Amino acid sequence: MLFDIDGVIRDVGSSYRRALAETVQHYSGWRPDPSAIDSLKAEGRWNNDWEASLELLRRRGLGGPDRPSLPDFDDLVGVFSGFYFGGDPAGDPADWRGFIGSEPLLVQPSFFAQLSATGVSWGFVSGAEPPSARYVLEQRLGLEQPPLIAMGDAPDKPDPSGLLRMADQLLRARGVPGLGAGAPAVAYLGDTVADVLTVINARRSCPQQQFLALAVAPPHLHGDAAARAAYEAKLREAGADQILVSTAAVLETLA
Repeated sequence: MLFDIDGVIRDVGSSYRRALAETVQHYSGWRPDPSAIDSLKAEGRWNNDWEASLELLRRRGLGGPDRPSLPDFDDLVGVFSGFYFGGDPAGDPADWRGFIGSEPLLVQPSFFAQLSATGVSWGFVSGAEPPSARYVLEQRLGLEQPPLIAMGDAPDKPDPSGLLRMADQLLRARGVPGLGAGAPAVAYLGDTVADVLTVINARRSCPQQQFLALAVAPPHLHGDAAARAAYEAKLREAGADQILVSTAAVLETLA
């Protein structure tokens, strides 16, 4: 069982998404609302929030004739990190003063203990920066050396390389020769179209292996029934096999 992190393990509506909006506003004066970010993410190409910030600026007209130029990418990354981490990403998390401090957890440590007790192997394939991913998994959830592929460890989703590598690693740890015919099914739970497309692409890369695309709407939509239904419809259109009401519902799905 593989998991995305943002929107699945933690609520990033007031952290990563807020940093994205603040970054765009910093350069353009325009602040995208959650629906604008959702619309962009629904295209399935903008899993990286730095690239998403730059694309929103591009669509706002920056870089066009008689318009301000697009920011240097490294400069944008620095601005984004300033909002999100509020300190050195490679430094002591106790010194971070950014939005990362306001991320509600969507599962508790007992969730992973329950998965393990039922014989389910688990790991994480995320586009989050490694310091951020390790912080939530190791320090906040108390997981010891969790199997993790984060930003920079593999190409960005929907490229399936990271998912395939992590799935193969978990199967081999259980004594299975690897991905392929006869191996247990591999499920991946994400909250974006890009996550679903990652599973679809994994099937194309390894057609002998059974992959399941599980999806859940991100927390900021759970209070708006119409917006949530529309978002879930896009996940189904992308190829999601099952839409869950929450991450914790994985336990019932796998029972």
